[in-house]
Amino acid sequence: MSTTRKRVYGYLAEFKSASALYKAAEKVRDAGFRKWDCYTPYPVHGLDAAMGLKRSILPWFVFFGGITGCATAFALAYTTQVVIYPTIVQAKPVNIFTIPAFFPVMFELTILFSGFTVLFGLLGLIQLPRLNHPLFASKQFHRATDDGFFIAIEARDAKFSPDGTKSLLAEIGGENIELVEEEN
Repeated sequence: MSTTRKRVYGYLAEFKSASALYKAAEKVRDAGFRKWDCYTPYPVHGLDAAMGLKRSILPWFVFFGGITGCATAFALAYTTQVVIYPTIVQAKPVNIFTIPAFFPVMFELTILFSGFTVLFGLLGLIQLPRLNHPLFASKQFHRATDDGFFIAIEARDAKFSPDGTKSLLAEIGGENIELVEEEN
């Protein structure tokens, strides 16, 4: 007898085609669900809009990461080359107008900080690393990379109810509706 406890992840429903999935995504969006996703074997044009997805905030993270890198490089170069250890090269002045000499370092740190912000911001936004996803336990989900079109609605959504969500998926054309559970 197994004593492992399982927690409900949500419902997974299969749809016949990309167009059926597209129309179903609009209905799930209109029903007010916020924690759900579509899985298709290939990109479906316009599906993001049908799902009501907004533009990612990752570009803002990258922008501020780049600004931080540029400011760090300027502060580092100015402090060391002008304030602490003034370096006079070919009788050129050592002041704020020597900024062009700092451009290579400022450029490199801008790119470096932007790259790190992309990496860690993306991992944070998509909640990785994650060793296993509950949908991998589904018997039919492996078809999402072959010929299956799926919508998964998570149980942690405020509008989720076991009976209401299942009936909504059935109404909008979902087939093989499956309750997906994950182990604690």
